[in-house]
Amino acid sequence: MPSLYAELEINAPRCVVWQVLIEKHNWFKWNTFLYDLSPSQTLKQGNTVLLSIKRVPKEEETEIQPRITVLQKETCLRWLYIAPGIQNEHTFELQDLGGDRTQYIHREILSGSLGRLFFPFIRRNEQQGLRRMALELKRYTEKL
Repeated sequence: MPSLYAELEINAPRCVVWQVLIEKHNWFKWNTFLYDLSPSQTLKQGNTVLLSIKRVPKEEETEIQPRITVLQKETCLRWLYIAPGIQNEHTFELQDLGGDRTQYIHREILSGSLGRLFFPFIRRNEQQGLRRMALELKRYTEKL
């Protein structure tokens, strides 16, 4: 299955990074990859939320409506977006490194017949988006 990956160390406690990550209504303050289109819909396991993705600046946004499949406090947020021929799973993991440092990991796995077909066309831009989001989360969180 095609997958993408971004990882970096953030100089902030895991609880602070987690709080910033799950407050999707505040993403506009720091996140230029994912946008919250449904502030009243909370990130809760089983809930569906309306989001949009902007893979590269100045690109048109792509709306998605993923379902939250895992929400483990300060550890893991995972959602699954399903469309005809495509399944797209995003996983955000936080690992405590001690000394108020956190390892942030963002994985994206595409599957389904169309997922394999589209992956070569979106891979580079999507990977840039994952990295951009990781860096923006780091910069924002480290200023708090």
